[in-house]
Order: sequence, then structure tokens, then C-alpha cells
Amino acid sequence: MKRAIVPTLLVLTGGCAAAGPGVVPGPEPSGAPAEGTYDVWVTSESADQVARIRFGPDGAEVVQSRDVGSMPVEIDGPHGVAVSPDGRYVYVTIGHGQPFGSLWKIDAETDEVLGRTLLGLFPATVSVTPDGEYAFISNFNLHGDPVPSSISKVHLGTMAEVARTETCVMPHGSRINPQGTRHYSVCMMDQLLVEIDVATGEVLRGFSVERRRERPAMPGDLGTMRHDDAAAELCNPTWAEPSADGSSVFVTCNRAQEVLEVDVEEWQVVRRFATGDAPYNLATTPDGRYLLVSLRNGADPALEVYDLQTGEPAGRVPASTTLVHGIAVSPDSRYAFVSVEGVGSEPGKVDIVDLSTMQRVASVEVAQQATGIAIAPTLQ
Repeated sequence: MKRAIVPTLLVLTGGCAAAGPGVVPGPEPSGAPAEGTYDVWVTSESADQVARIRFGPDGAEVVQSRDVGSMPVEIDGPHGVAVSPDGRYVYVTIGHGQPFGSLWKIDAETDEVLGRTLLGLFPATVSVTPDGEYAFISNFNLHGDPVPSSISKVHLGTMAEVARTETCVMPHGSRINPQGTRHYSVCMMDQLLVEIDVATGEVLRGFSVERRRERPAMPGDLGTMRHDDAAAELCNPTWAEPSADGSSVFVTCNRAQEVLEVDVEEWQVVRRFATGDAPYNLATTPDGRYLLVSLRNGADPALEVYDLQTGEPAGRVPASTTLVHGIAVSPDSRYAFVSVEGVGSEPGKVDIVDLSTMQRVASVEVAQQATGIAIAPTLQ
């Protein structure tokens, strides 16, 4: 086990810093200092690490990190991360295994591993129910054959998998609505949004996000790849994000460069947001004001922000390095914390964006390929 206090403090506004380890090159971040203190957890997939970043009035720094892996000569690939509602536990998905991946439960203060459970092939995104009782994990099956995979339901008190629901090919973007009653994921290769009953773990319905033919999915659509469509017709969904009130679900169309808003009562597309290249992950602010979109590309990586009342762009913040990945939003809706992978041996980074000014106010280096990101729910 490794626990480290890393003495790297990143600059906030109001001053210049000399270049040195951990300082992000490029334009100086700007904005008012944070008034509270926020803790964020991020996984580094190529380094088998999970780190805790603390952001407050004095800046942002890595205050805790540990290795997460069990294979001595292979990369285990921690991908997704979630925090319990009380902030006591951190849950990390481990993508690689022999051959199955796993979910780890870690004590947030001591770094002690409290439990593990085997899941499916390459478990990726993880989310926790509002009551903290269960986690839902998408078994992405990144490296396997293009066959239907599944969503795992894990009881967190016992770390036992209590259900594994087959959905479709390459499920990703596991998220639970604010009411804790419905789970949403997408299947990249089947062009589908899938809704699962949280209580039973059963699929309730699907929705085809096939471009220009969006519609409620037929029973036979689950788990059937489409080989006959031209690439231009594909959505290739990568994320599903419920709105702050649970009345709709936002879906990224990675190939089509747009985000769809699906009304959960009408079960139809009610709005489209045109985005930049390669929209990947999503988040909404708890106050329901903004939709946030990560652009995971090498040429123009950024965080895009849309006003949900008007449907218009509200801001665009260039990333500090390439390949933007995940997004976590502070409970007060003030800050967005964005994981940015980097390439090769480059460090991953976490960019911190002030949503009141739409400016990056800090950036912190972490280990290679920063992917999953989650914020502790309690504002300190």
C-alpha cells in the first residue's frame, strides 16, 4: 500500500509562479480563490494509481495517493471511481484481470482496501445509489469480442455482486438518477440508451440513438450490432447523464458531434446540442443550470458548457493537455473538475474550472492517463 503527501501546490489567481514540477505550462489560470475546500478523487489508468486532490483558498494539490493493482508485471487499469454519499469510502473499478476485472472498496482516510469483488470484462464506469447501498458498474468489455456485455449491481455493505444484467455491446457511462430509482447506460456499438430498474436490476426499456432515426428500441435491438449503416449515420454513444431533476437523460453522440436530450416520460429526443469534436463524458450542475461536455480529442481538447435554460453555449475552456476524459461538479455547482489523460509518458492532469467565470483556475499533475473522477459529496 502506498500513501503519499505530495508537496505540489498549483497556482490560483492573483500571482505568478515560477516554472517548476507540477506547474502547468501555458496561460496563467485566473479567477477568484475558492472559498471552501473540495476533495476530488481521480484514477490514473496507465499507472495503477488513485489520487486525492484537495482544492481550497490556497490552491490545489495532491494530498493522498495509493497504488491499486494486484498483477506484478501487468497494468491493472483502474478506470472508474465513485465516492460514497458520506465520503467515507472510495470505489474503484479495475479494468484488467485474469480475465475479469473487479471493484475495490477503499477507506478514504486510511487507504485500507476493505473489500473486492470480481465483475465482468473490463468494468469501467461506476456510480453509487444516493443511499450508498449499491453500486452499478458497466462491464465495457473493451478488448473482447463484439458480443453483448452487462451491468453489474454490487451490494456495497458486503461487496457482493447481486445482479448482472445483460444489455448490449460495449456498455459505458453508468449513471443513476437523483431519485435513485433508474440506472442509465449506453452501448457504443449498438447505438442504444438503456434504462434499468435500480431495485430489481432488470432492463425496463431501451432507446435507439441511431442518427436521424432516434426512437424507442424494439426488444430485439438489445445486443444486436448494426453493420449496415454508414459511419456518418452513427451516433456512437459514450455517456448517459440524468438531469438534475431526473426528468431527462443526456446522451453523447461521439461520432455525430452532438448531445441528445431524451425526455424520460415521453421517451423521445426533445433537444440537441451541437458540440465540438469527439464529445465523450457529461455532467450536469446540481442546480440544473449547466450541461458540461468533455471533448476527448488531440487537436482541440476542451470543456464545453451549455446553458440548459436557453440551450445555448455558455462557455468553452481549453484543456491544459490532450484527451479530456471525465467531469465532476462541486456540490455547490461552482466548480468543474476535469480529468485530462495526456499521451504516452506525459502526466495526467486535473483541470479545475470556475463555472462563474468559465475560466481554468488551477491544474494539478497526477500519474499517467487520468480517467475516472469523482468529488466527495460534502463541501468542507
